[in-house]
Amino acid sequence: MRKAFKMKVYPDMVDAYIKRHNPIWKELEETLKSHGISNYSLFLDEETNFLFGYVELESEVKWNEIANTDVCKRWWEYMSELMETNEDNSPVSKELKQVFYLT
Repeated sequence: MRKAFKMKVYPDMVDAYIKRHNPIWKELEETLKSHGISNYSLFLDEETNFLFGYVELESEVKWNEIANTDVCKRWWEYMSELMETNEDNSPVSKELKQVFYLT
């Protein structure tokens, strides 16, 4: 399965956002992989500060389970000052509809 989504980073926090992902926490990387996540990429539209996320996943259930892990909740808190977030510190994220796919 493939999933695409968008989020928004604050303009003055782009550099900090990039720095915090390079490298990403090892524990978070292991959690993502153990939940069937692969080929996870984030791209920045520098004109709008929107982030485009792309991820390949084994199942929607496993993807959703990540949000309940301690490391994910700590990551959200760590990143919350850099981007638009919900009350629980999760990023405001909008899933994008696939309109074309070439194999």
